[in-house]
Amino acid sequence: MRESIQILQNKLAMNNNMVKAIQVYENTSLISKAPKPYLYLTIIFFWALSLLWFGPRLIGLLDIAYNLPSYVVLIAFVFFIALAWLYGIYNVCIMLFAFLYKFYSKKPEKELTKIKLLEEPKVAILYTTCNDFSETSVLSCIDQDYENYKVYILDDSSDPEIKNKINAFAIKHKDIVQLIRRADRKGFKAGNMNHALKNFISEPYFAIADADEILPRDFLSKLVPVMESDEKCGFVQANHRANIDENSALSKSLGVGVDMHWKYYQPFRNDYGFVMFLGHGALLRTKCWHKIGGFPDIVSEDLGFAIQAREKGYRGRFVEDVVCLEDFPDDVRSFRIRHMKWTRGTCEFLSKKFLWLVKAKNISWTEKIDILFPTLNLPLTLVYFLFMIDANLLLPLYFGESRTMTVEMGSTDLTLPVYMLSNGFESIYSLDFFLITIMTFFAPVLCFLIGLRKSPFKLLKFVSHSTAIYAALGPLSSIGVLTYLISGKAIFLVTGDKNISKSLGNSSQNIYTRATNHWKQFMQKSHPDSNLVRFIEFSIGLSFALASLYMFQISFFGLCLAFTLLPILHKIGWESKITRTLAHVPFILIVLGVFLAGLSLFGMQSVFFGYGFHF
Repeated sequence: MRESIQILQNKLAMNNNMVKAIQVYENTSLISKAPKPYLYLTIIFFWALSLLWFGPRLIGLLDIAYNLPSYVVLIAFVFFIALAWLYGIYNVCIMLFAFLYKFYSKKPEKELTKIKLLEEPKVAILYTTCNDFSETSVLSCIDQDYENYKVYILDDSSDPEIKNKINAFAIKHKDIVQLIRRADRKGFKAGNMNHALKNFISEPYFAIADADEILPRDFLSKLVPVMESDEKCGFVQANHRANIDENSALSKSLGVGVDMHWKYYQPFRNDYGFVMFLGHGALLRTKCWHKIGGFPDIVSEDLGFAIQAREKGYRGRFVEDVVCLEDFPDDVRSFRIRHMKWTRGTCEFLSKKFLWLVKAKNISWTEKIDILFPTLNLPLTLVYFLFMIDANLLLPLYFGESRTMTVEMGSTDLTLPVYMLSNGFESIYSLDFFLITIMTFFAPVLCFLIGLRKSPFKLLKFVSHSTAIYAALGPLSSIGVLTYLISGKAIFLVTGDKNISKSLGNSSQNIYTRATNHWKQFMQKSHPDSNLVRFIEFSIGLSFALASLYMFQISFFGLCLAFTLLPILHKIGWESKITRTLAHVPFILIVLGVFLAGLSLFGMQSVFFGYGFHF
């Protein structure tokens, strides 16, 4: 290692910044160090503590079961609660360690990005596109303050108009751009990149840019020195922020969520977890790609590459100071398509790589857990969805009691019949149980609460709109998980492709053929454009909403309203002010339900600002 440092020293001009950068690297062993296990030890400790404290009370609930179905409902409830606490504690600890990393960890890559190399190694920039070409994005790849690079447009497009546009662009910039196409779309994005790297790319490094991504001008000049400083660095992942399109109401409403995710959930992994390659906005070592045999032929090729590179002895590094811009989906349809791609792609990754990852010898247990926690989160949406049904419908069905709630509004009394859980649940009607439930409820949005704390109106608006979009994904995610489990296939759905829906049906076919083809498409893709997908979502939301009204489950009714609203928003869009105003209703109902739950915590009377609630 010291020999490589000496070579680097000989290549660099010996100014103070460069010497300092080299000293930082020598003292910290930049990439070649194992992550510290403190984050997950903390998570496991507090989760175990919560189980020890609340476990006896939860297990005690099983005593009130009176038949097999009621016993199963309670067992599921206890299991779901324990799992929800685990992920709640995970999100809280992530924020804690994000701040520890920010204020107390050494960040040698900050100094390394300042190095100016006297001899710049060749770099290939791979711009990947499939019916979603953006001239602005590819121009950012061309406009780099780095001398020795070439841009390769890897075009998998099928739209003749887009292909002609790309042809014209490549001819216009033929001095620095090379256009690469292939005969088929085998392997999707991974196959596209593998084809180019195998047949056309000889540069020692290559960068990956998505079709909608904008690279900063210093992308290469800052990231290449980090790679050059450690031969065991397999890739460097740049930071990202949302490129808020002024013409997109959805990106203006929700794009800030992308910023919060990158700000809090990625940097700490340099010291406390597994640095993820996130598929774009990264610089990779070609030798590493050859060593692992190319990108794996799966939809989540980025995560597959990262774990295989790690097993081969390479590590990644996240660089905060190099910030790329990525588009947030410009409408609800594109957002839902991207989510379905992620859901089925993650299921495919776990199906094909889970056992391989568990058995991997060079990946530490800390890194394995850090890979699995966020990766399992999408497939577990099905489990969370079942939890909603269990807690909000089945528990009241088997253990509910009909009571009367009276709402006093000045001189007017409003009496409502409600279902409440029986006295057998009194053991969990306590302040400590309520507080850990609230913690679990708000933990996934904690980064937004902290990141937007100085703009309370913006925060409230964002969380409210996020409820109508993100919290409503339960049925769609569940459809994706279930159809993958049945079909065993994941298709790379292109978010920006506006022509996908045309392939979902053919009016010239007879009814039976069309129905058969539509069912096959549903099982293999579960594409959100499918009428069947949206019908299932709407039906689930409507039926559960009616049941929650009958049982007066206000929060669950708000969530079910979001379930029903999301497939409608897929069709009508987000542009209308009426639509965006209506999207606030689910959040208002959910908060109202939590508020009433707090008032009725001990099953007694509460009064708040002149409004009385009697049970």
